[in-house]
Formats: sequence, structure tokens, C-alpha cells
Amino acid sequence: MLSIFWFNIPEIVFDSCVTQMFFIHVFGIVESGVLASMAFDRIVAIQNPLHYVCILTHGVIGKTGIAILTQAVCVFFPVPFLIKRLPFYHSNILSHSYCLHQDMMRLACASTRINSLCGLIIVIFTLGLDALLILMSYVLILKTVLGIASRGERLKTLSTCLSHMSAVFLFYVPFIGASMIHRFGKHLSPVVHILMANIYLLLRAVLNPIVYSVKTKQIQRRIIQVFQRRKNRA
Repeated sequence: MLSIFWFNIPEIVFDSCVTQMFFIHVFGIVESGVLASMAFDRIVAIQNPLHYVCILTHGVIGKTGIAILTQAVCVFFPVPFLIKRLPFYHSNILSHSYCLHQDMMRLACASTRINSLCGLIIVIFTLGLDALLILMSYVLILKTVLGIASRGERLKTLSTCLSHMSAVFLFYVPFIGASMIHRFGKHLSPVVHILMANIYLLLRAVLNPIVYSVKTKQIQRRIIQVFQRRKNRA
């Protein structure tokens, strides 16, 4: 993507494209797993706040991160080999500004049934399962919150989940939108496909730091100080 916008080089070698595809999808699976683990973190923090430090130790967090990364690599490891076995003779123009599995399959000159089946299984058992775990986590969180007598305490408890909920929406909504357009929007302009693909890849990378920092008091104070200085200068 940077080579296109910075150097006006719209070409990429096939092996480099496969490598890029591998890392984009693996990091997407990792992010989904991290969001699921953060949902568990919220459950522990709300249901067992006194035992939070004992349950989620540094060792547990580290092992969880290693498990998520290992799962993502192992699950997606066969896909590059399934892509490389396909013949590519005719059109080799991607519909996005980077390489995705479904986009590369579209250019193949042979049956991609195995690739499609493999991709569907990966999505169901990674992103789909993570989404289900996140949903179940928030059901338990809501059950716990509704059991709190004070309305103010309920709102205060729910506010601790706002950053995580925002990150979940930033991940899954663009993913679903890009997938739906790729599947059912073949008649749409190529600009729409490129725009949705770029939103899916870049939106959460841009907004996640804002989402997680806006609740940090130190950052809030620093932002207020900056605006106060500008107001005083004016």
C-alpha cells in the first residue's frame, strides 16, 4: 500500500503478495483473539475485582498472548500453500491496494473450492468463535451489572467496558462490511471495494489508540492543558 501511495509502484511480486496476505490475516486473527481475551479480562474485573491480580497474573497474560499468536499462525499456515498451488494465467489485477486471500482466489484459473472451504472454516473457528465468546462475556457482565443496587455504580461499572466495546465495533463492523461488499457487491464500482478494504485495514489502527487513551486521566489532563494554553494565547 505504501509503495502505491508513496512511490507510485502498483506492482507486487507473487511471493511477496502471498507473504503480505499471510501476515495481514494472521494479525487479524490475533487481534480478534486479543479482543476475546480482553472480554474475559472485563468479566474478571467486574465479577471478581478483589481476586483480579491473583487470577490474571503476568504469567497468565503472557501465556495467553503466546497461545493466541500460535493459534493464528497454525490455523492460517496451510493457506499460502493452497494459494501457491493454483494457476494464475489471465487477469492479475487485485481489487484492493493490498493482498487478501479472497481477492487472490478470484484471480485463479482453477477451482478454488478447497481454498473457499478452508477460509470459511478458519473464519468460523477464529473470528466467529471469538465473537461468540465476546457476546457471552457481555451477557455475563450485564447480568452482574444488573445485580448492582445503585444506578450510579451500574453506570460506573459499564463505563469501564466502553473502550473494549468500541474496539470490538471498530474491528467487526468494517470486517463484516468489507466481506459483504466483496461477496455481494461485484456490480459496484472498484472504488467502493478499495475504500472498504482500506477502511477495514486502517480505521482501527488509526482509532484504537484514541479509543484506549481517551479514558486515561493523564492523557485527558494533558489534552486539557494543551487547549487551555491555546485559549490563553488567543
